Parts: sequence; C-alpha cells; structure tokens
Amino acid sequence: MQGKLILCATPIGNLGDITPRVLEALRSADVIAAEDTRNSRKLLTHFDIHTPMISYHENNRFDRGRELVGRMLSGETIALITDAGTPAISDPGEELVAMAAEAGIAVTSLPGAAACITALTLSGLPARRFVMEGFLPRDKKEREEILEELQKETRTIILYEAPHRLKKTLAELADALGTDRRIALCRELTKIHETVLRETIGDTLLRYGAGNIQREGAEEPRGEYVLVIEGMSREKVRAEKQAAWEEMTPEDHVQYYMTQGMTQKDAMKQAAKDRGVSKRDVYQAVMRKQ
Repeated sequence: MQGKLILCATPIGNLGDITPRVLEALRSADVIAAEDTRNSRKLLTHFDIHTPMISYHENNRFDRGRELVGRMLSGETIALITDAGTPAISDPGEELVAMAAEAGIAVTSLPGAAACITALTLSGLPARRFVMEGFLPRDKKEREEILEELQKETRTIILYEAPHRLKKTLAELADALGTDRRIALCRELTKIHETVLRETIGDTLLRYGAGNIQREGAEEPRGEYVLVIEGMSREKVRAEKQAAWEEMTPEDHVQYYMTQGMTQKDAMKQAAKDRGVSKRDVYQAVMRKQ
C-alpha cells in the first residue's frame, strides 16, 4: 500500500498560528522532510513532537526527492515543512509535489500561514487580483526580463526580499515601475514588532537611502520583507495602447492584426475599435493604399 505526501503549513512567526491538523500530521507521519532540520527542531521541540526528520532543501531536492518518493511508494507517509509558511510557495517543495504526483502518490495540503497572503491582506492594496513573484531571479538578464514584464502588470504584485538586497531591489523597482507606484513593505509578520509601511516606491528610496539617494540617518533594512506593489492602472494601460495605435497608420494597424492570423475583415474591425473610428474609415484608408 502506497504512502502519501502531506504539505504542512507552519507558523511564519507566532507559534499560535499552527493548526491542530498540522500538529496531528507531524506526530503521525513516518518522517518529516524539513528545509532546515536545525530550525525545524525548535518548532517540534516546542510542541513535543518526536517524529524523525530528514533534510529536503534547494541543494538536494532532486536526489532527496527521489529517495522520498521511493519511501512513499513503499508505504511511508511524508510530512513536508518549510522553514516558515506553506511548502511549495517560493520553496523547493514544489519539486517534491510534482515528483509525487507523477509517481501517482496521493498528495494533500493542510492550509495555514503564508507570508504572501498575510502581507496582501495588510497592504491596503487591491487584493481581488494579484500575482505572486516571490524572490526576483539572481541572474541579471532574467531579472531584467521579469522587471520589464511587471511594468505592464495590472494585478497587485507580491515579492519577497532579504534585507541585504532590499535597497537594490527598491532602486530597480523605481526604474521599472516609477516612483509614484504605491507599495507596502511588510516585515516581522505575526510577531510582536510586526511592521507594515504603506508608502510610494519613491518614499522607500528616501527612507532607506536607496538608488542614487544618499541620506544621513537613512534606515537600515532588517528582517525578511514581503513587498506588495500596486499594479499599473487599467486607465493608464488603455491610454498607452491608444497612443501606440495613433502613432500607426490605419493600414499598419490592420497589417499588425493580420500578421497574428486575423482575416483582413476581422483586422479592420478590430483596428476600428482600437482607434475609436468606424470600420468604413479604416476600410477607406486601407483601400487608398492598395
């Protein structure tokens, strides 16, 4: 009989946020796969849990993942935990979930704390639509590509960042998104000194002396941060699109859609809609060029 994989959300700060279901799963599992066994030992000791642990982290996720899949196929139940929060969110646990699912192993997730959701609900920014980016890539080219994509993102954006990289990231966000975009910097979530700074990206540059700003008395970043950033307004997106259409001739506009597979008739209809004119005006402009 096969075992199963149980994703167990652990507290992101306040230990009172752990759920009874997670505690029961940690006690009854055959083994707990933990991102950092030394860190997780403190949690297990606090709750008097003595289940054996095995490390599962970024550097061993493939080899250890195969080992854990083999153990589950032989009947063991594995409880997966991360250092804090929900496994598989900006965490190598997503690899183990994929491997287990591919092997036909049952996977279940016990909900609980997640820093991204906690920060989003505290940010004061729109929460109906959001995109979770986690940590920006370290690779310079890939990082630039992601930042470029985020320029036109209309959903609220959530990022994670370490204190020693916060200033650099804020400066890059200012270059990519502008200084007027609203942002919430969240740290020490669920802890005694929980802090949520709701300001603009420009304000944060001044606060921390980031980018080209050098300020005496600037704050030094401390602790892990969740950055919740306002998306681009739909009005601005529409205005930029309209400006781009107006720079094109009607025939180029139609050709743009035809290169994407539209018929000439449909392309003219869409171009007319984009430009806020009648289909006949676009048709006449195209015919004059033919």
